Amino acid sequence: MRFALYFTPPAADPLTRTAARWLGRDAFSGEILAPAGPLPDGYDAAEHAALVADPVRYGFHGTLKAPFSLADSCTAAELVTALKDFASVTPAFTIPRLTVGRLGPFFALVPDGPAPELEAFAAACVRDFEPFRAPLSAADIIRRKPETLTESERAHLHAWGYPYVFSDFRFHMTLTGPVEETARDAMHAHLDSLFAPLLDRPVPVDHITLFAETERGAPFRVHANEALALEGKTT
Repeated sequence: MRFALYFTPPAADPLTRTAARWLGRDAFSGEILAPAGPLPDGYDAAEHAALVADPVRYGFHGTLKAPFSLADSCTAAELVTALKDFASVTPAFTIPRLTVGRLGPFFALVPDGPAPELEAFAAACVRDFEPFRAPLSAADIIRRKPETLTESERAHLHAWGYPYVFSDFRFHMTLTGPVEETARDAMHAHLDSLFAPLLDRPVPVDHITLFAETERGAPFRVHANEALALEGKTT
């Protein structure tokens, strides 16, 4: 079993529901869903399923601490207890606004401007839960294609199990796999049409969610969901 620390809005939030419909699965319930609204131009059902095959397995989320196997000295129950403790002293905050963005050939929801509180929150998750992470195997490292990473990303991979942390962190909530260059403008327009009506508001980050993968390749499901402390105040 592997775990990951993610941010996702509540199960009933319209953004969560729309994203689950777009991806085709609800990570809270595990329910398989029909796509929300019409498919992008040029895509049939099978092509859409291929487009979202990678993000649907992980569920709608923004990564805080990437998937990890538990260290031999730790248990899942201890991890959940640590999550409760962390949440109880970590203040909630808001992302002023999300927008549909493109990361290379992929599309995702990203902050529409600087997000220092979000970056600090993710960094705290990486550091505070590091004792629960088992070291990467040689196969895990190879899967990350270290030869394609920058020097700092490779250092992060070996030190923290994930290349994109701290100075290399960029928060994103993935919506697609790679999109062909000729289809990117149309895809951006389609995703704007689907999500923009839900994004004209701040997004509260008032929970932290532990996702779990029962075995390699299985869909990630919500395992625990803990409320953060009152905004601007720890208890």
